Parts: sequence; C-alpha cells; structure tokens
Amino acid sequence: MSEKIISYNRKASFEYFLEEKYEAGIVLLGTEIKSIRQGKVQFKDAYISIVNNEAFIKEMHISQYNHGNRFNHDETRIRKLLLNKHEIRKLKQKVLLKGYTIVPVKLYLKNGLAKLEIALAKGKDLYDKRQVDKEKTAKREIEKAIKARY
Repeated sequence: MSEKIISYNRKASFEYFLEEKYEAGIVLLGTEIKSIRQGKVQFKDAYISIVNNEAFIKEMHISQYNHGNRFNHDETRIRKLLLNKHEIRKLKQKVLLKGYTIVPVKLYLKNGLAKLEIALAKGKDLYDKRQVDKEKTAKREIEKAIKARY
C-alpha cells in the first residue's frame, strides 16, 4: 500500500483529544481530485456532520484546478464521506450522547484514491493545552540532556 500524505490538520491535535480514528473515502469531482493531487487543499475550519445517516464534510477548501475552465468545482462545497453504516451509527451516538465532535485529521492518497482520516475528538480546555505543552517541553529537555551526556 502506497500512501502519500497531502494535508495534515495540526490544529486538530492541539484543540482536541483525538480518540478513535476512521478512514473514509470522499465523493469528489474530476477537477477536485486533480487539485488534491497538486496539494491545493486545506481543512483548517473543516468539520464533519451526520445528516440522515450520511456523513458530510463541510468547509474543506479545495482550490480550483487551473486547467478546469467552466467545469471547475465550487471550492468549499459540501462533500459526502464514504463510511460503513455501523461506523456512522457509532459516531452519531457518541456525538449526541457524550459531547464529542468529529474532526478531519489528514488527507492522503492510497492506491490512487483520496482518503480522509477522521477522528472522534473531545475538546481540550486551556489548562489541558498548557499541560500538554509542559510535557512536550520537559520531554524535549530530557532528550537534550541525554544527548549532551553522550
């Protein structure tokens, strides 16, 4: 399996505790997949909603394909995600009951097909973010001290 990461959502791991991850396909138009292959994607403000037992990604920005002429796509249109029925049901239950949200984590090409990794996430509070930052700093200093010792 060859995977090529196109875009990664760094903000998601900073803002949320990522718990369960799922791989979803995306229903795309021809000019959209061409733009994705060129790496012209961002999902900084993107989110996933479930409507009528179908998952959709909203606010994901795919730039227009420069050779697409009049058949080009709308850059922030709503795109359908391809997930199994039981996965959608499970995600919907957790979002409704436990206060979780579903966020996109990364977009990659797998065997020529665009795949989106989504995660069931719980929001971090400000003190959680500070605690994670302290742990990263402490770990970095420990590694630096060990490296200097040898």
